[in-house]
Amino acid sequence: MESRIEALEIKLMHAEDVLESLNLTVYRQQQSIERLQQQLKSLREQIAASGRGEARRPEDEVPPHY
Repeated sequence: MESRIEALEIKLMHAEDVLESLNLTVYRQQQSIERLQQQLKSLREQIAASGRGEARRPEDEVPPHY
């Protein structure tokens, strides 16, 4: 009986470690998502501020040697 309790305690400790690791991973991913959302917002604002709102086409570009 004692060994079964000890085995369950070991499994519980391992499960707690895995859960803590997963929580940290989710937290870091959420930070990354928020950073990317802020960058996207900033890029949208830059596009709107440029007044063009349309993508630049390669044929409109002047090659650097001109």
